[in-house]
Amino acid sequence: MTRLQTTSTTLSKRIALPLFLCGLGLMVQPCAGAAFEFQNTAFLSTARATHAATLLPDGRVLVTGGADGSTTYANAEIYNPATTSWSPGGNCITGRYRHTATLLPDGKVLIAAGSGNRAVLASAELYDPALGIFSQTGSLAAARFLHTATLLPDGRVLVAAGSKSGVSLASAEIYDPATGGWTPTGRLVNARYRHSATLLNDGRVLVAGGFGNTAEIYDPATGLWTLTGNMRMARFRHTATLLNDGRVLIAGGLDPDLRLLKSSEIYDPALGIFTTTGNLATARAQHTATLMPSGKVLVTGGQGGPTPTAEFYDPAGGKWSSAGSLLTGRAQHTATLLNDGTVLVAAGYFGNAPGQSADGSAPAVDHGALNSAEIGLRPRP
Repeated sequence: MTRLQTTSTTLSKRIALPLFLCGLGLMVQPCAGAAFEFQNTAFLSTARATHAATLLPDGRVLVTGGADGSTTYANAEIYNPATTSWSPGGNCITGRYRHTATLLPDGKVLIAAGSGNRAVLASAELYDPALGIFSQTGSLAAARFLHTATLLPDGRVLVAAGSKSGVSLASAEIYDPATGGWTPTGRLVNARYRHSATLLNDGRVLVAGGFGNTAEIYDPATGLWTLTGNMRMARFRHTATLLNDGRVLIAGGLDPDLRLLKSSEIYDPALGIFTTTGNLATARAQHTATLMPSGKVLVTGGQGGPTPTAEFYDPAGGKWSSAGSLLTGRAQHTATLLNDGTVLVAAGYFGNAPGQSADGSAPAVDHGALNSAEIGLRPRP
């Protein structure tokens, strides 16, 4: 743990002087031409990746769980934009990573499943921001990680697919906050993991990728899944973002041969089909995608170095443009849109994730978790 934090600190020192000079106007190039500006903010107390970040109703950000390649963490931290500082957020009952964290209508956060130190988990817990504590809630019927969790319009949560013991899952479950229990719902047509799940404007849920190029729709009214049009490219570890016009942007990821993808596509719920759109400038996977107040989508970092680059997608033109660069390249991090329109980018891996090389073909040792965080500012006028 000390080694990883030291590495994070060293990285911050490397960029501290250029940032200082940039503020003085002595080093103009990196700042002046960028479409977006990233600045350091306070360090987390724990270096971590594959964690979850949730925007709370009061504007603070809750970070839960995660791992650093050898240790799984139970401690949570809270970022306060008003003070630009992190504070302890209590401890999860069970340390976990690759879990989901879903904000419920009552302001609590549902932490579900994931992987623990030695086993895939079925347990779930609730975080209460008013009390600052975690409490146990009902367990899922099936242990899983690399799943998705989607808040439905009626306040329930759909957990879909995932993996356990190297086997893809087709099962899905519904969490009801009123009872604190889970009930099974229809099984997916195709078992899958490392997929995406997106709530559509009509209340249905689009699940895409993780199993070839297939996609399917969940209808809460019937509890059933139906296939929809196939993606143009088979992919996993991609992102899926609901656009303001109701379409869904699918970006990047890995193909079945573990090659990083530049390609993007758009799903139109009215037609039930995917169409190609502009390519990313940089191929990436395990990145983040954030819908901005402008309606554009900000993509940051990702596997492939990892890359520090950031890009904007403009739905009006269907093209990508540079959004500058993160101060530190990172993957398997989080990016949270804050209430003031800025973006909090937190933690992640600064090298290849444990157990994979850049192309996913062999184990790698050049990895480490970050405890650094940065803020993406809106373009200067």
